[in-house]
Amino acid sequence: MIRRVSIALLLVAAGLAQDVSRMDQVVQSYVSGKTFMGSVLVARGKEVLFSKGYGSANLEWNIPNSPVTKFRLGSVTKQFTAASILLLEERGKLKTDDPVKKLMPDAPAAWDKVTIFHLLTHTSGIPSFTSFPDYQSQEPFSTTPEKLVGRFRDKPLDFQPGEKWSYSNSGYVLLGYLVEKASGESYEKFVQENIFGPLEMKDSGYDSNSAIILRRAAGYVPGKDGPVNAGFIHMSIPFSAGALYSTTEDLLRWEQGLFGGKLLSASSLAKMTTPFKDDYACGLGVRTVGGHKVIDHGGGIEGFNTFLAYFPMTT
Repeated sequence: MIRRVSIALLLVAAGLAQDVSRMDQVVQSYVSGKTFMGSVLVARGKEVLFSKGYGSANLEWNIPNSPVTKFRLGSVTKQFTAASILLLEERGKLKTDDPVKKLMPDAPAAWDKVTIFHLLTHTSGIPSFTSFPDYQSQEPFSTTPEKLVGRFRDKPLDFQPGEKWSYSNSGYVLLGYLVEKASGESYEKFVQENIFGPLEMKDSGYDSNSAIILRRAAGYVPGKDGPVNAGFIHMSIPFSAGALYSTTEDLLRWEQGLFGGKLLSASSLAKMTTPFKDDYACGLGVRTVGGHKVIDHGGGIEGFNTFLAYFPMTT
């Protein structure tokens, strides 16, 4: 039996006709097939068309999922990191075409031509530390941004910066490190004060292995006889590449704020959503599906899968 549980999914649809009852039928088919437990929200503009939780946020206590259940976002975190960089650019703290060395003078010589933009678009050539042979053995242990960067700083580049596209968690960890360098604050504090606070995302934050976080879902993975508790990962490991949590309702606030001009300037938003290579922009994929433009990103971390998509209004 395959059962993937505690998945937060949000689809923001603008200008697309939706059959609400059909939405529930589609999700229920996965629930009945024991391949989904989580929360789903669909909205058109400011109107929420569908919002519902399925299955349990905690199987041991049989606590149901709901629109306010908090899920780990995994790589959906990356768009918040990209937005943080663009906010810092607007404030004159950095430029996306700056070489990494401008904020990190001790960067290795191999990074001389690596720019912040390369990190944002997964075109830096810096290998992803999550693919290293020793990665899983290090997941349970607390670390710091400096030590995380130390895991890959002396590795040779996979290719010359800007030459190719290759998904790199290292690049987004490095971006979080640069956010801290440029702002003088921790990544967690910067995102809280500059994104979550202004957009009234009160159910979002940097996840913790020790803090009591109300309405937080437990993570599960498929086991031989059904779901089992997911393996442990210390949340300092994914850092700015995947350590945030949120709810479907808060993610709607995020999409409305980001694409409604409440956070970034029009030019910064255009930069964030203009694909560079392989349909990837800055922390977001941008492509066409069924004749409609979609801006999206998925995420996966121990016990959780997420997906967030925005369809711009068609005229």
